[in-house]
Amino acid sequence: MSQAFDSRQLRNALGRFTTGVTIITCVDGAGAFVGLTANSFNSLSLDPPLVLWSLREPSLSLEAFLSAPRFAVNVLAEAQVDLSRRFASVTENRFAEGAWALGEHGAPVLAGCAAVFECSTVSQQVIGDHRLFIGHVLACGESALPPLVFQAGHYRLLGEIL
Repeated sequence: MSQAFDSRQLRNALGRFTTGVTIITCVDGAGAFVGLTANSFNSLSLDPPLVLWSLREPSLSLEAFLSAPRFAVNVLAEAQVDLSRRFASVTENRFAEGAWALGEHGAPVLAGCAAVFECSTVSQQVIGDHRLFIGHVLACGESALPPLVFQAGHYRLLGEIL
């Protein structure tokens, strides 16, 4: 292990950590659905129920998430890899594919996910080159579908239970 490292080495080392894949969504001031693929999602607290995620600055979606009082975290299932790629790219209408509906707390939710969390934004702040969002979980749901995972720059299938 080396104490001296560059940003590429740091990114490669961080990439060895396997994460889930999410599509984070909100509704902007004009009523349009906004969403992006993120793997920076994590639990923060069970009591109160808090989650966090981060968005690189600058981002085309940043203003929508800063002004939206609520957001949803859609934890993707294995079969939703194409949606993940769609929401990770610059696409005219990202919501043209997938079974999207407005959740009970006002953010778009996707059918067929491994899990969904509907949240109210309680905090956001700039940390380094990202904006950190903390959300209070208002509602959540899960399915038995296996989650999509990401590791070392690639989508992967979850392995066998050990």
